[in-house]
Amino acid sequence: MTAASDTTHFGFETVRLAEKQAKVDDVFHKVANRYDLMNDLMSGGLHRAWKSALLTAINPPKDRAFHHLDVAGGTGDVAFSVLEAGGPQTDVTVLDINADMLRVGRERADKRFPGDDRIRFVQGNAEELGLPDNRFDCYTIAFGIRNVPRIDKALAEAYRVLKRGGRFLCLEFSHVDVPLLDKIYETYSFKVIPPMGRVVTGEAEPYQYLVESIRKFPKPQAFAGMIEDAGFRRAKFTPMTGGVVALHSGWKL
Repeated sequence: MTAASDTTHFGFETVRLAEKQAKVDDVFHKVANRYDLMNDLMSGGLHRAWKSALLTAINPPKDRAFHHLDVAGGTGDVAFSVLEAGGPQTDVTVLDINADMLRVGRERADKRFPGDDRIRFVQGNAEELGLPDNRFDCYTIAFGIRNVPRIDKALAEAYRVLKRGGRFLCLEFSHVDVPLLDKIYETYSFKVIPPMGRVVTGEAEPYQYLVESIRKFPKPQAFAGMIEDAGFRRAKFTPMTGGVVALHSGWKL
């Protein structure tokens, strides 16, 4: 018999904690090459507006050093935006557990920022970052934290590597609470997204997992509580697009 504390969810499936990471890795190995294209198609381009709101919250300075960590950001979208918005002393570390996602990110970075040493790609685990204490001014994770088996450990690691005064920002799918929109969103999620994934990437299963994992992620109020439990202060969240996503934040004070 497996204890409840030894299990977690992989979409709607109950799995051992030790098994989830490998299953998530397999999902992203399958979709890495078409990941950004599918983001555009699934969201109708809205993910760009959501990430723009994230960049506004990051607000990298132009006139001083700014060390940014983007976790689960393998293909580089957030990192590239931070580099372009910041000054010459801005640098970004992109950390992702999936080698294929990082490969795509490096290839994109080589084309967009040839020879620029202000961005580096690191393979690592959000639960054990392997990075120094009190190193970064800002930590972001966009659409990645729900894939982490032990979210509390990832939040504790975020707190550890941030400087005092540093900010945690998490962009994640949330829970639609607008009448009618919730029904439309539910139908679109389960009836449209997996078949779309099959057409574009040749794989429907990763996108079935995607829509199921969103439903299993904590409600925004509960997740804000988890952020506070990790030690962050002024935890808050901002729903967007009727609650399809939420931008969560907290400060290491």
